[in-house]
Amino acid sequence: MADTGSWTSRDGACRLSADPAESSAALPAISRETHVYRIVKRSVDIVLSATLLLLFSPLMGFVAILIELTSRGGVFFKQVRVGHNGRSFTMYKFRSMRKGAQSDREFISHLNEQDGPVFKIADDPRLTSIGKFLRRSSLDELPQLWNVLKGEMAIVGPRPLWQPEAEKATDRAWLRTVAKPGLTCLWQVLGRSELGYDKWVELDLYYIQHRSLLLDLLIVIQTIPAVLSGRGAY
Repeated sequence: MADTGSWTSRDGACRLSADPAESSAALPAISRETHVYRIVKRSVDIVLSATLLLLFSPLMGFVAILIELTSRGGVFFKQVRVGHNGRSFTMYKFRSMRKGAQSDREFISHLNEQDGPVFKIADDPRLTSIGKFLRRSSLDELPQLWNVLKGEMAIVGPRPLWQPEAEKATDRAWLRTVAKPGLTCLWQVLGRSELGYDKWVELDLYYIQHRSLLLDLLIVIQTIPAVLSGRGAY
């Protein structure tokens, strides 16, 4: 079992406390990944991400052209997220918002529909003409296959938080970084933004405590109808 008394991130900041009184709830014990699981999962991530990048390359090219033709700004949106063991990395998405949208966030903070440190708006006024479709269809997430291929993310794992949001996470929520972040997870297939932040954290902790190749496969299979339904995708 992993040591749950304390945990130190790469930058040296201690994120977990041995005293439950300092956390939002008692911290669960987290089992370490087995060597076999880690090797097989990474092998599958490499093969699957490379294959999907090749298969979806015509579609991704078409989406890139649409973004260029319909709004000003770059094709890709890059944002620093917090990943495995607290390491920061640059996550890629297709840009779905107008240029400079991130700097406008403080002016529309009153519209936030999510609790906790997360910021989400169903009808975000910053979305471009095709941005809402990209979000609804999850096509904006396709560039993250490159993050998976690079080893910064996995196909299945907790969704990574934006760095300023992660810095506000409680010790219990910070435990999500014990696992490599993923493209899809239990939160993704069970409702996404329709679920509250605390439920999101609990689902991720459940996944980490029970992670296995079978559970990963079940989540991937359930991701297909979840994406097609567009439920909670914003």
